[in-house]
Amino acid sequence: MLDLTIAIPVFNEELNLAGCLECIDTNFVKKVVIIDSGSTDNTLAIAKKFSVQVIDFKWDGKFPKKRNWFLRNHTPQTKWVLFLDADEYLTESFKTELTNKLDKDDKAGYWLNYTRYFLGKRLKGGYPLRKLALIKVGSGEYEKIDEEKWSKLDMEIHEHPIITGDIGVIKSEIDHKDFRGISHYVNKHIEYAEWEAERFLKIYNDPVAFDFLTRKQKLKYKLMKSVLIGPAYFFGSFFIFGGFRDGARGLAFAILKMSYFTQVYCRIREKDI
Repeated sequence: MLDLTIAIPVFNEELNLAGCLECIDTNFVKKVVIIDSGSTDNTLAIAKKFSVQVIDFKWDGKFPKKRNWFLRNHTPQTKWVLFLDADEYLTESFKTELTNKLDKDDKAGYWLNYTRYFLGKRLKGGYPLRKLALIKVGSGEYEKIDEEKWSKLDMEIHEHPIITGDIGVIKSEIDHKDFRGISHYVNKHIEYAEWEAERFLKIYNDPVAFDFLTRKQKLKYKLMKSVLIGPAYFFGSFFIFGGFRDGARGLAFAILKMSYFTQVYCRIREKDI
């Protein structure tokens, strides 16, 4: 049994949560926690069925948001915490590599790799999906962003964890599958685009804040001032990273992502007048 807490932030995740929990062997980790934002569907009933702890979270519109709030107010008693979304499913290869890496105990956190499913099938190409979601408890938390009065998202989405210590990589992938459909996907990215534009306007001209961004974040923020950010993403995803291998699904996925970044650009131009 790994000295690990798996924390799953949720809101109305009845279509995804059961599959996520089924992939977590209760004899594999010490604790599984659901952090719920007031779900009104069968999410809590599913959590009860799997006998996992549920913690209620109500955001006041200020820092901290859901993950940092959990780290601060319900600090895991285990050595490690893995933040897992309800549409993410642990694979056997990931669990094996995770066990081997945590046994060494020489890192403060780990970058994790994910597959992506779109229109019911796994994508072969497109930009790789990677997140710093496995953290040694006490080594850090997600970056603080002043979002009072403008953010509508109660959970850290694009915030980057700030970790003290060496960071490793787990190469084996977690399966990322979302069964809530295209409508949810599009609506979710409308919310994300609004958040991205607001954050851009707050941080881009602040040298101190901008300096704390990762190299990848800095490049993205520089591109956001150009209408070419959407086409640039499309070209990279579909051609350079092999989205063409997925045929029509790969093309549709790249177009939707291009639309997302174009929307971010338009929102920035609309607000920055």
